[in-house]
Amino acid sequence: MKWLSISALQGKKFRRYTGIHRRVFDEMVECVRSSKAHKRKHPSKGVSSPLSIEDQVLLTVMYWREYRSQEHLAVDFGVDQSTVSRTIRESENILIKSGQFSIPGRKSLTSGDGQYEVVIVDVTETPVERPKKQKRKYSGKKKRHTLKSLFIIDAKTKQILCVVISNGTTHDFRMLKESGIKVCESIKILADLGFLGILKLHANSEVPHKGSKNNKLTKAQKKENKALARQRIVVEHVNRMMKIFLILKYPYRNKQKRFGLRVNLIAGVYNKNKIESTTT
Repeated sequence: MKWLSISALQGKKFRRYTGIHRRVFDEMVECVRSSKAHKRKHPSKGVSSPLSIEDQVLLTVMYWREYRSQEHLAVDFGVDQSTVSRTIRESENILIKSGQFSIPGRKSLTSGDGQYEVVIVDVTETPVERPKKQKRKYSGKKKRHTLKSLFIIDAKTKQILCVVISNGTTHDFRMLKESGIKVCESIKILADLGFLGILKLHANSEVPHKGSKNNKLTKAQKKENKALARQRIVVEHVNRMMKIFLILKYPYRNKQKRFGLRVNLIAGVYNKNKIESTTT
């Protein structure tokens, strides 16, 4: 099996191969194992997996990491394609339902306990295969069909606090507006030009100055824009770390109903990775 060939990897080598820290992987394995053990006490119809728990989790992680076809993974792990599909689905459901890999969520932004001082709002896009109803997914910005993911990130810890999913045709500011997310007035929001008008929703916000052909920016305004860009660069680093998992970078081939679940789950894994990086 695959796990036997990489179980000796540690530290940076393991993270380069899987995209996650070894301790985070072990936590995922323990989560799936405890859930499977509980199910064995309450047996139901179905057959047991030919893969070990470690292989089941590794299969799921490598599917996110490489986003190869399930047929290719089936050959690597020595199982049938249907086993690969079932294993990925079961592992994802267990991990998301456990709550161990959940992100703080929108409720964490409403409290004024001082936990978060500055948050950054940004939207990234994942291409999709051309759908039958093309207008819903077409992004005028990317000039292709996409799914949008809106991230709200803590500027201090670089952790993802909240995720919103929408079609590619939805404007960035409209995504935030229709999501119903309410941010405490004491928390400052840093946004880009895609969120013009955010001051009407949240007074404690900052967006870049917008220039035009007949209204060019002054040197002071350009300086302020650069200062804001330096603060917002954090979100580009987060986007890059998320898209290490190629399932969020390459054209999404699966049923789009599970896209939001996978983005939230990978965001939770990213947060765990971030905590692990700061403690080691």
